[in-house]
Amino acid sequence: MVFTAIQYRTFSVVEMNFSIIIPTLNEEQSIVNCLTALKRYRDYCEIIVVDGGGVDNTKSLAKPLCDKLISSAKGRAIQMNAGAESAVGDVLIFLHADTFLPETALHQIAQAINHQRWGRFDVKLSGGHPMLKVIAWLMNYRSRLTGIATGDQVIFVTKQLFESVGQYPVIPLMEDIALCKKLKLINPPICLNAKVVSSGRRWEQFGVIKMILLMWSLRLRYFLGEDPQILAHLYNKGAFWKT
Repeated sequence: MVFTAIQYRTFSVVEMNFSIIIPTLNEEQSIVNCLTALKRYRDYCEIIVVDGGGVDNTKSLAKPLCDKLISSAKGRAIQMNAGAESAVGDVLIFLHADTFLPETALHQIAQAINHQRWGRFDVKLSGGHPMLKVIAWLMNYRSRLTGIATGDQVIFVTKQLFESVGQYPVIPLMEDIALCKKLKLINPPICLNAKVVSSGRRWEQFGVIKMILLMWSLRLRYFLGEDPQILAHLYNKGAFWKT
C-alpha cells in the first residue's frame, strides 16, 4: 500500500478546528451524559453522532446536543468513517459514548499534533473492581510499547493523515488496531499521560479475569490472521470459542 506524503503543519488551539465523532448503537443510557460533558469544548469543535440503526431513543436524545446527527449502516468502523467524511475539523477525535475526555483535552491534542499527527490518551476504567486499575495500566503500558491504541484510549488524528491511509478498515472488530498499524508506518503515536475515563461495565459484566484472557486471546488470533467476523462474534458473546 502506498501512503500519501503529508506536509508538516503547526497548529494552535485557537486556529484549529476539531471534530469529535461518536459512533452509537442503542446508547440511550449514556449518550446524554456523554454529550453534556462535551459542551465545554464547543467553541473549538463540532460534535458528530453517527447512529448505526439502533432501536432505542439514542437519536432523539442526541439530536439537540450535537451539531450533526448521521445515520449509517451498523459497524463501528463504518460509522466512524461516515462521521469523518462529514467532518470539517482539521483534527478528528474518535470517542466512544461511554468515555469522557479530560478537561484540557483539546489543548493537549493541539500541542501533540504540533509534533505528531496522531495519538491517544491514557485510559482509566470506571467501576468498583480493584483489577480495573491494573487493566488500565497494562493497556497504557502496552500501547506505549507497541504504538497501537484501542478505541477506549480515544484516538485522534489529523483528517489529512486519516484520509491518506484509507480511513478505518471496514472490519467488525479490531478496526482500531488495524488503523494504528497503518498510521504507525507514517510516524509513531503521541501517547498523552492525561487520562480519559472509560466505562469498565463490560469487564465487570463478563468477569474481569475472563475478559483479560478473552482480549489477549482475540488479539493473538487477530495477529495470526483469524477472521475478524468470528472474533467479533466471540467478543459480543464474551466467549472463547464459537458454538
